[in-house]
Amino acid sequence: MSIAVIIGVHDGVVLAADSASTLTVGVPQQPGSQPAVGVLNVYDNANKIFNLYKGKPIGCITFGSGSIGNASIATLVKDLRFTLTKGDVKLTNGVIKFDPKHYAIVQVAEILARFLDEECAKVSDAAERKGINMGFLLGGYSSDEPLGESWSVEIKNGVAGHPVELRKKHDPGISWGGQGEVLSRIVQGYSPALFQILAQTMRGQQGPVSADQLSQKLGPALMHLQASIVFAPMPIQDAIDLARFLVHSAIMFSRFALGPQIIGGPIEIAAITKHEGFKWISRKHYYDQSLNKEPTHVICD
Repeated sequence: MSIAVIIGVHDGVVLAADSASTLTVGVPQQPGSQPAVGVLNVYDNANKIFNLYKGKPIGCITFGSGSIGNASIATLVKDLRFTLTKGDVKLTNGVIKFDPKHYAIVQVAEILARFLDEECAKVSDAAERKGINMGFLLGGYSSDEPLGESWSVEIKNGVAGHPVELRKKHDPGISWGGQGEVLSRIVQGYSPALFQILAQTMRGQQGPVSADQLSQKLGPALMHLQASIVFAPMPIQDAIDLARFLVHSAIMFSRFALGPQIIGGPIEIAAITKHEGFKWISRKHYYDQSLNKEPTHVICD
């Protein structure tokens, strides 16, 4: 399981995530009932944030299923990154041209969706393929654009959907994916389960009512509960601090909630700005950092 956060302000886009990866197994149930899922282990070193093109202001976070077939999402995203550096993405149903000098973030999101959709189609077992459910939050700058963008791509039952713009370029905001219970409570002011609970409570009193109907009726009023914590002129450092706070809150909530801690491990953060591009703020390493020091640059007048 995961928590993935993307924050957009005029200074740039911030990506943040935890590092937990949950190993699950289907638990047999009574005939005719839905299969249950049991947690075998939780690993705390998964990689979920990626620079989709080295040297370009394009990044993404993954949440949900951690693999497609035998390949981890980290490996697949890096495969796509390597392919993008060649300029063309060759798929079974055609070739997608990519020009690193002239591109749009929506184009990158579409390439990611088509690439992952084809990877899902390679999974021969139909039940396994339908069990692939994941999402991606993409952030970055289209070439020659002054403001960053935020997009999402979802894969449901092994089929990738079309990219969705999370908000307009000039609008600041927060979006998240994964286990967002505590973030919904902090930012929106209520639990995501609210409408379902109300629907069950009101069903016997006023006849059949659905959670979707309640969401449409109460949604505008509940907008007043939202916390105003992101503003367009917010400096990128403050957006970074906010992203860290939200991921940390989700980790601590998971720690004290009943059941295994499915959100945890080191917090990773990356910031994407117009001039600095994709930069790691917090990143874990499985090797000693003394072996991978940044090169020293000498600037001469």
